[in-house]
Amino acid sequence: MYVFSCQYSQNKNKTSSNKKQNISNKMKKTEVEWKRSLTDQEYRILREKGTERAFIGKYDGHFEEGVYECAGCGSKLFQSETKYRSGCGWPAFYDAIPGAIEEHDDNTLGMRRIEITCSKCDGHLGHVFNDGPKPTGLRYCVNSVSMDFQPGKK
Repeated sequence: MYVFSCQYSQNKNKTSSNKKQNISNKMKKTEVEWKRSLTDQEYRILREKGTERAFIGKYDGHFEEGVYECAGCGSKLFQSETKYRSGCGWPAFYDAIPGAIEEHDDNTLGMRRIEITCSKCDGHLGHVFNDGPKPTGLRYCVNSVSMDFQPGKK
C-alpha cells in the first residue's frame, strides 16, 4: 500500500494568508443541508476533511485561464495565473485571492501541517506548505473535488 502526502517539508513558520474569521460573512447551513447540496465525494472532502487520491483530480494537470471557486459555496479562491505544476499530485497554487482562505493548525495523522479552508463556508480545501515558488514561497495544495473552475473569469 502506498500513502501519498502533499507534504514535502514540515512547516516551521506560519504562512502569510488571512487567518481572521469574519463571522458575519459566514455561510450557515446544517449538515443535512450540506448533504443535500453536495455530492458524496464533495461532502467527504469539504465537510469531513477528506483527501482525494494523488494524481487523479481533474484540476491537477488543468491550466486554462480562469478562476477556481469553492465547490461548496462558489467563493473565488485562486486565479489561474497562480497555479503551477508542483508534482505533488494535487492542484498547487502559490497565492490565494486575498481573504478567500483561512488557515488552521492540523496535527492529525502524526504530522504538523496547516489546513486551508474556504473563508465563507469553512469547507476543507487542503493544506499550505512553505516550499512553493517565488514570489510567495507557498504551495497551496488543494483537492480538485473542493473546487469548481470558471473559464476566462478574473
